[in-house]
Amino acid sequence: MAMAVQKLYPDAKVTIGPWIENGFYYDFDMEPLTDKDLKRIKKEMERIIARNLPLVREEVTRDEAQRRIEAINEPYKMEILENIKEDPITIYHIGNEWWDLCAGPHVESTGNINKKAVELESVAGAYWRGDEKKPMLQRIYGTAWEEEDQLKAYIHFKEEAKRRDHRRLGQDLDLFSIQEEAGGGLVFWHPKGAIVRHIIEDSWKKIHIERGYDLLYTPHVARADLWKISGHLDFYKENMYDQMNIEDELYQLRPMNCPYHILVYKRKLNSYRDFPIRVAELGTVYRYELSGSLHGLFRVRGFTQDDAHIFCLEDQIKDEIRGVLDLTEEILLQFGFSNYVVNLSTRPEKAVGGDDIWVKATSALRDALDDKGWSYEIDEGGGAFYGPKIDLKIEDALGRKWQCSTIQVDFNLPQRFDITYVDSNSEKKRPIMIHRAVLGSLERFFGVLIEHYAGDFPLWLSPIQARVLPVTDTQLQYCNEVTKQLKANGIRAEVCHGERLPKLIRNGEKQRIPLMAVVGPKEVEMQTVTVRSRFGGELGTMTIDDFTSRIKSATENRTFF
Repeated sequence: MAMAVQKLYPDAKVTIGPWIENGFYYDFDMEPLTDKDLKRIKKEMERIIARNLPLVREEVTRDEAQRRIEAINEPYKMEILENIKEDPITIYHIGNEWWDLCAGPHVESTGNINKKAVELESVAGAYWRGDEKKPMLQRIYGTAWEEEDQLKAYIHFKEEAKRRDHRRLGQDLDLFSIQEEAGGGLVFWHPKGAIVRHIIEDSWKKIHIERGYDLLYTPHVARADLWKISGHLDFYKENMYDQMNIEDELYQLRPMNCPYHILVYKRKLNSYRDFPIRVAELGTVYRYELSGSLHGLFRVRGFTQDDAHIFCLEDQIKDEIRGVLDLTEEILLQFGFSNYVVNLSTRPEKAVGGDDIWVKATSALRDALDDKGWSYEIDEGGGAFYGPKIDLKIEDALGRKWQCSTIQVDFNLPQRFDITYVDSNSEKKRPIMIHRAVLGSLERFFGVLIEHYAGDFPLWLSPIQARVLPVTDTQLQYCNEVTKQLKANGIRAEVCHGERLPKLIRNGEKQRIPLMAVVGPKEVEMQTVTVRSRFGGELGTMTIDDFTSRIKSATENRTFF
């Protein structure tokens, strides 16, 4: 592809072109490209494939590589060369016409590539090295497969993913928006989206209280000194917003909730008999993200974490981790997620805390996973400098993996904040601290939910559970009475009228309303409704009490109507 681009656009400068999960991309410093340009580039690629040019690997010295790069005036390649630490330098040639720095390997010739299984997908802007102060480049995304059928299956997958895109569905179903007048990456939850969030939050709070957590609410800002103690100003400053001067004191929006929960812990002297202490908060945090990296609900600047911290003794780590795993499974299953990918990340080269506590904590995490019976991969050296961790990804309806839950042991913050407890010998000791989030953030999880269900939320989670439709406005008064009774029983219902019945039904289908109750003269006379289910079709005529009880039962048991 890069060869084709430079053939068609001789002034284009090449940068990097890595493979990614379902294909590849390549960044060029050149004039802006359009979809029409992609078609030209694809045709040129097909000509290169048809010529069956050999791909030849060559090893050269660093000086020789530098000389060749200077000869063709490729400044970005020179920067890449400087970052390559291994010698010799490897170059791949396509015939005698084009070459690039590359570790390889590659097919033997361009003719080995199936031109019917290659597609250029899109073009986007990207800063060089992801730095907004550096040049904006043109990034071309493409994909390549062995067989044409594989490409077709991938295109179908992409079309389905597009149909489920939470940004489009969020607008179509009036769930949320990003208002540019307020600023990028800041989420406005509309009434329907807010109802779903309310249901998620209520469910989350209920199960946490049942599992022995105390709920907290803490401020969104704090004195800058707090973030110095926590180390965030040293290690996380680029993700934090600028400080505010209030009465000659510096304050800062919080990027995390941890220091607040530690201050709550420190409010009194704790005994070993008090452990474990579990605190949880749906805490909103603010993190700086480049405008180019913002993406719907998945990458935002303000979001609410389902954050919790456990303070415990060393010999309680395993049981607490196992409890978190059980809680995680119970919560995720409620929302229809049962397939997980789990990683256990161990001690990196640079770490705080002694060998003994690292071994004990890592073993506790491993033993808890083994007890749970979950399969997992070990990411050697992938833990944070302050403790080992478990990461869990959920699999959605399309088989995509989403980072969701995290369980992190922390040896660092207890030391930084000098938190202690009194042991059985009346001596002060340092407790173990465990960070954990099940959903990750409400915004991101809501985005995943939208795409998982394609906007067709199950009845218990749907913002509107039942819509009452009059055949004519003559039945409107009775429809209002039915709706009032449904609402009195905690059912989310509304009346919709003003159009012919077929259009009202179509509108309900478009809005993914699970149940529609149709009311005509007969229903008014018999004090009934005729029920239509989005998933089950026509369900017949029911009394209001029967309709109400069936909705309540399905909601409480989280089953189909």
